[in-house]
Amino acid sequence: MLPVDKQLKVITSGTMQIVPEEELKRKLAKGRPLNVKLGVDPTSPDLHLGHAVPLRKMRQFQDLGHTVTLIIGNGTALIGDPSGRDSTRPPLTEEQVEANAQTYVEQAMKVLDPTRTTIVHNGDWLKPLNLAQMLGLMSRFNVARILEREDFHRRYAEGRSIALHEFIYPVLQAYDSVVIKADVEMGGNDQIFNLLAGRDLMRARGMEPQVALTMPLLVGTDGVKKMSKSYGNYVGLTDEPSDMFGKIMSITDELVPMYFRLCSTIPPDEVDAIDRAYADGTADPYELKRALAANIVDLYHGAGEGTRAMNAFDATFRKSEVPADIAEFPHSVVEVNDQGQVYLGKLLVNVKIVKSAGEARRLIDGGGVKINGKTVASRCYNVEHSLLSKGTVLQVGKRRWARLV
Repeated sequence: MLPVDKQLKVITSGTMQIVPEEELKRKLAKGRPLNVKLGVDPTSPDLHLGHAVPLRKMRQFQDLGHTVTLIIGNGTALIGDPSGRDSTRPPLTEEQVEANAQTYVEQAMKVLDPTRTTIVHNGDWLKPLNLAQMLGLMSRFNVARILEREDFHRRYAEGRSIALHEFIYPVLQAYDSVVIKADVEMGGNDQIFNLLAGRDLMRARGMEPQVALTMPLLVGTDGVKKMSKSYGNYVGLTDEPSDMFGKIMSITDELVPMYFRLCSTIPPDEVDAIDRAYADGTADPYELKRALAANIVDLYHGAGEGTRAMNAFDATFRKSEVPADIAEFPHSVVEVNDQGQVYLGKLLVNVKIVKSAGEARRLIDGGGVKINGKTVASRCYNVEHSLLSKGTVLQVGKRRWARLV
């Protein structure tokens, strides 16, 4: 294994907290592979780059010679992690959890090294717990301390409901660490309470406590909110290469260093150089974004796919060519009124490149709609039927296309 200082250079890159870092140094100094834990509740079948941030850090641990244990929370998911929540999570059925879990593992293996990954399901040891065992675990935790958690404290102060079973969640997550004998547990920065609960329970059981390592929440493509499907600012791990490339090219220039550090396979030293280039004003954000997008596409779709996606992007946006895989719709979707005109709002909805006629009107007023490469004039919501013959190409923004056939 690499010397401790060189391992720490990789491990600390992009991390938020390591509690306590001195214990991590002592664990690394033993020269044995560490067991690095990540628990995930499969509450959704689709992952995005934000979900992959801790997976990327785990892969770095693997590349340093350590092993990882990926815990599929088919037990804890039946409760739902209350971290960062303003209300109780709706419960999932066991069938939903199992279906999501299978998809999660398939996507996670795009990042992790399967030969150094142990996959377990915490339902295997949580579901058989009897009443005496549950009471024994719960007796190790203090309600007053749990209420100090920011999310619980806020909900309690505001008079919002806190279901009793939500208090049990950190207890069960802590027990996971005891069962698998974790050396390090990873999570988002909003998970720090749960990770420290694992340290407490391991210490109470006479075990060497785990080190808690947290990663920042990835900012979405809008440059404002955390990446989330609900905000529509996400890059999905199963997005098509061209879509993935295009979404990454749309991020703000300021996000490029963060994405390199948290989402790419670029070594920390090279990311440090990018940070310095940003600081001294020598960085070329556009070219860096292209390299970033190609790297991430290669990671999730295979070597060479990033270059192909880049070429397709250039063909579309640099040379103003129509994509080869443009969606086609029958000419019958064109509806002509009594004046021989076509209402574009309805047409753009029919070809599925806008969600509503109102959105279409706003895009037209902003110069964001083209017919055969020509921008539709502001407030021109109705056009002559003759402009929409078979073969006509409709374009909205930079990435939405349709052809009439």
